[in-house]
Amino acid sequence: MSTVPLAAREFDFGDEDFEALRTLVRSLTGISLGDQKRELVYGRLSRRLRALRLASFKEYRSLVAADPGELAQLVNAITTNLTAFFRERHHFDYLRDHVLRPRAAARRSGLRLRIWSAGCSSGEEPYSIAMTVLEALAEVQHHDVRILATDLDSDMLARARTGLYPFERLKSMGPSRLGRFFDAEHDRGAAAGRVKREVAALVTFKQLNLIHALPMKGPLDAIFCRNTVIYFDKDTQRDLFARMAALQRPGDLLFLGHSESLFKVSMDYTLIGRTIYRRN
Repeated sequence: MSTVPLAAREFDFGDEDFEALRTLVRSLTGISLGDQKRELVYGRLSRRLRALRLASFKEYRSLVAADPGELAQLVNAITTNLTAFFRERHHFDYLRDHVLRPRAAARRSGLRLRIWSAGCSSGEEPYSIAMTVLEALAEVQHHDVRILATDLDSDMLARARTGLYPFERLKSMGPSRLGRFFDAEHDRGAAAGRVKREVAALVTFKQLNLIHALPMKGPLDAIFCRNTVIYFDKDTQRDLFARMAALQRPGDLLFLGHSESLFKVSMDYTLIGRTIYRRN
């Protein structure tokens, strides 16, 4: 986002406003907003001021302190939601070739599989996992497969639950996957696709704040926590991965984003591929 010159700003946004808002975001989400994020905060929250017809960030801070609903809107506005179907494709290939197919070959029925998509955004990641499962397991109904998809952003979760995506978001998958896993529809007059029932049936969406206690019991065969912890400081990352490790057995997998690493963060995992870790 480009820097907005002070003289051109629609709203005053002083040091007190920025410090108060980033302290609040940190306490709510664990996300650390450095000084370089000042214009991002202004840009995203100024939209809320316009929508609410407020005259200043001081008024907005007062509203947030009094209205839990607006507090949720603040979190949704600040949270970054960049995603795509089969993003970082090698992760899904590894899941298919080194986990799903070998286990299915060893056990034709009764396979138990638990996968968590932590930071699922608008649903592309967990649905990609579900499609990978369906491609690898010929008769998924004979197995016990559950994919938990969580995110802090309530707006993104609502969008994910619809399973409806503009056709532009689906082009990269190719005609074979489109035909098998999506029904053609229209969304506000534009071509779109909705994930088929067999895909949606594997995924459960829940709202979850990663800095809070994790409600699941495990064990989790694989965790996708990609492009999420880059917003956390090292102490928050260490705490989160320690809690994730407690939900996994030796040999279970953790997938991180392309710019993320467990170096000096966790000794519970060993790097075995491009941002692919195995639980020790």
